Amino acid sequence: MRLSVIGCGYLGAVHAAAMASIGHEVVGIDVDPAKIEALSKGEAPFFEPGLQEILIEGISSGRLSFTTDVSAAAGAAVHFIGVGTPQEAGGYAADLTYVNAAIDALLPHLSDGDVVAGKSTVPVGTAAELAPRVTAAGATLVWNPEFLREGWAVQDTIDPDRLVAGVPAGAEGERATEILREVYHPAVAKGTPFIVTDYATAELVKVSANAFLATKISFINAMAEIAEVTGADVTQLADAIGHDARIGRRFLGAGIGFGGGCLPKDIRAFAARAEELGRGESVSFLREVDAINLRRRDRAVQLVIDALGGSVVDKNVTVLGAAFKPFSDDVRDSPALDVAVRLYGLGAKVVVTDPQAIENARRVHPQLDYITDRDEAIRDADAIVLVTEWDEYRRELAPELASALTSGRVVVDGRNGLDAAAWRAAGWSYYGMGRP
Repeated sequence: MRLSVIGCGYLGAVHAAAMASIGHEVVGIDVDPAKIEALSKGEAPFFEPGLQEILIEGISSGRLSFTTDVSAAAGAAVHFIGVGTPQEAGGYAADLTYVNAAIDALLPHLSDGDVVAGKSTVPVGTAAELAPRVTAAGATLVWNPEFLREGWAVQDTIDPDRLVAGVPAGAEGERATEILREVYHPAVAKGTPFIVTDYATAELVKVSANAFLATKISFINAMAEIAEVTGADVTQLADAIGHDARIGRRFLGAGIGFGGGCLPKDIRAFAARAEELGRGESVSFLREVDAINLRRRDRAVQLVIDALGGSVVDKNVTVLGAAFKPFSDDVRDSPALDVAVRLYGLGAKVVVTDPQAIENARRVHPQLDYITDRDEAIRDADAIVLVTEWDEYRRELAPELASALTSGRVVVDGRNGLDAAAWRAAGWSYYGMGRP
């Protein structure tokens, strides 16, 4: 099929390249000329494992192209909307400026029978408001939310764990559903669950999934707060309750909490939308989920202060990680960078290292010192702080090697990812999150 993708940021670029990789002819459209130029050369504008390869393959095959000209969408059977929905300036609600602009730009180029598929994360009720404009142009609006994990986005697009389609009732919705099944033919053929529902449910599937994951993370971090004043070990606690099949161990890793461009702003937007609907009390717990999450950053900073004798002034502190999670260069609302900046503000001499995110971090916080090489970054450090659980920090940095390079013997494990016994045996003072 011929497809268009409006918006070539993280979501759109991955979706366009992935759809081309399964055989479709795809044009990606964005208003940013620099981004389009890079993508057209097969250069991913952000780090995502596997993306560079399918970009190059798609462009070389002729199935994938990029442009700033929205008229190139004409002739596509399905048009995916993949623009951002950032948090409103000065508030918690989602800013739908880019979604509305994308729809307005696309309308003149739609043909009868086209399908417009929204993938952006939007407040419930958005699709119902947009649908009349799309219908008036002879097309059908569906809402097809994405469930991408940064670091695994290519895999999650090509081989998703489920597909959700919010469609209008009647023959129009049935036809659009069959077209979407054709778009995702490899996943459908292997039996991937394909859930067909209404607009509101499709929108809620995405935001409620994010809200649940955020709640699970903040729950174990709340338990870490209790563990810290009782002497319990939150890691062993998580292991024990994780054996309960109703709970599961995933997303029960206590630490400095979640960040990135999705979970924080999505749970805030969900709470704001619930308030607009007169049901703010239904998700009021999300305010506490957010508060717990932010408190863990405070706790990590306090652990460093305590470990260094009550002050970090003029202390050499190496922060391992800048991205909000491993296998990504995304520093949006990064807990890692937040901790680094707070330590800097308290007078520490902070060095930040990361395998992929240094340039993005430097653009946001140029006041920090950045060193790409891990071993060089920890040289002469009084304290090491693990804040992004890259393998080269969590698994591959031996405490004996660190001992030969550093001045101090203090390690603060903001992700509870290190072997505490091994570091202590090597003479280090180890401080975990919610661990004795």
